[in-house]
Amino acid sequence: MERKIHPTAEVQSHKIGKNTTIWQYCVILKDAIIGDNCNINFNVFIENDVIIGNNVTIKPGVQIWDGVTIEDNVFIGPNVTFTNDLVPRSKQYPDSFLKTTVKKGASIGANSTIIAGTTIGESALVGAGSVVTKDVPDGTVWFGNPARQKGIIDANGIITYDNDQIP
Repeated sequence: MERKIHPTAEVQSHKIGKNTTIWQYCVILKDAIIGDNCNINFNVFIENDVIIGNNVTIKPGVQIWDGVTIEDNVFIGPNVTFTNDLVPRSKQYPDSFLKTTVKKGASIGANSTIIAGTTIGESALVGAGSVVTKDVPDGTVWFGNPARQKGIIDANGIITYDNDQIP
């Protein structure tokens, strides 16, 4: 199966992998790179300096700005927002945007905000509605505003919460 791009999507990039599906009303700028077997849901915006690996799911309403790298097997929940400028001003642009990385196998819950310059570690889990302001280590569970570590998650997706952090 080849990639599937809905006719209402504006896909300027030619660097879209095999078996990737791009749904309605998405905008993907010309320099974005998207891997194989991805599912880019309805109403997603992907800027130029963005790299998305293989087997990535991006749910509706997500914005991915310049400087963001998403590695393989990542889940991005609905309405997740990435930022790329710590001091944004209208019509004033930094020489370069801060780099944000979501490592292999991580999951970010719905409505989370990922502040510029952070790294979400391998297989980490960020709970819905969280505001990530600093790096999230591999295999950890974070949630809240600001997000804090609340436990760990194993390779089977089993969460062990810190004693005083059970939701």
